[in-house]
Order: sequence, then structure tokens, then C-alpha cells
Amino acid sequence: MRPRPNHTPLADFRFEAEILHWRGPAPFFFAPLPLAQAEEIRALARRVTYGWGMIPVAATINGAAFQTSLFRKDETYLLPLKDETRRKANITAGDRITVEMTVLSPPV
Repeated sequence: MRPRPNHTPLADFRFEAEILHWRGPAPFFFAPLPLAQAEEIRALARRVTYGWGMIPVAATINGAAFQTSLFRKDETYLLPLKDETRRKANITAGDRITVEMTVLSPPV
């Protein structure tokens, strides 16, 4: 996936994760990063974070490319999965997925 012109690719990651469904007031789906990748992201965080610690990324799952922002949760980070992305990638809660992800510079 090509990042928007106002972002610069900084680091690439590939990992597997099981999709989580959070049933709060509005349901959300996430792919939690493995702890090893979370450690590497934490090292980049000061350079890329913007507002509330969000970290901009471009990701691809099953050929579905999208941009979003990671956010920290406990010892790791969560990759939010919008309904549109989940439909394109044909995935849902409990599925084990492979994520290709690039950490981007913050928006300018």
C-alpha cells in the first residue's frame, strides 16, 4: 500500500494475530500486535506519535490495504479493523490473520 503523500514510511512489520472483538458501547475489532513487534513500535513511538499516542500505519490483510493508527493497550498495540476492511479481507473475530504493516511518519 502506498502511504498518503503527507506520510513517510519508517519501518515495516509482518506478524500474525487473532482478531479480537471488543463489545463496548460500540463494537470494534482489533488485531493485537505480538509483544516482540510492540517493543519495536515502542522504540519508534516518540518519533511518530501524534495526539493521544496514536501511531500512523499502512497495513494489508488478505490483499485489503488500508491506513489507520495503532494505539497502546496494556503491553502491546492494537490495530483497529474497520467493517469495510474486514469485509474486503473476508475476516471476523477469532480468525488468525497475517498482517503486513508499515509505520508512517506523523501527518504534516
